Amino acid sequence: MHQLKTSELEQITEDIWVSKAPHSFLGLHVDTRMTVIRLSSGTVLLHSPIPITPELRASIDAIGPVRHIVCPNLFHHVYAQQALTTYPDARLHGPARLHRKRRDLHFDAVLSEEPDPDWRSDLVSISIAGSMLKETVFYHPSSKTLITSDLVENFKTHSHWLTRGYLKLNGMLGNVTWPPMMRVVYTNRRAARESVARILALPFERVVVAHGDVITDNARETLRKGLEWL
Repeated sequence: MHQLKTSELEQITEDIWVSKAPHSFLGLHVDTRMTVIRLSSGTVLLHSPIPITPELRASIDAIGPVRHIVCPNLFHHVYAQQALTTYPDARLHGPARLHRKRRDLHFDAVLSEEPDPDWRSDLVSISIAGSMLKETVFYHPSSKTLITSDLVENFKTHSHWLTRGYLKLNGMLGNVTWPPMMRVVYTNRRAARESVARILALPFERVVVAHGDVITDNARETLRKGLEWL
């Protein structure tokens, strides 16, 4: 059993924090990351929610009141209900298809490239066309940070033998890329490449990913190389 506990908040820019939690996929220990964004209004957006422990909640509450919870694609929604229970006044955002997939959740808005009025001045959003994941990524101009979920993964190393072996076998250990077995989610690669080109045109200097380490070294070129297969 995966024993990693939900991590404390780590501040990576003036208005952005991240926290990791255990996550297993097909027996692989890939963890998952939530991003906490303080908007210019002083309110808080939770991107890709993870289990919120009392300690984590205290840290989030110290930043500001949570007003938005974002499920960025069709995968990162497992802990949305817990986040809503913790923050009942928050608005839940997710792709249209997720609204149909999770009818047990009350969504307040469809996630798209049209920004919510609350974050219009803080975030730029780009939806990845041609992908079954229906992911929308966010760019935070003031800190030059790109916030993603399942665009790429970045595992420099791994302590779990099975996961480490899988990463090495698939050319992912120490390389920023997307798992070969998951590339089938891109049903229209031409459309996806156009979305990626728009992302790479942004002047970001770091990339937050859901699985693996935050990319900080030569971020734009690293992401470009990591998506060359597309």
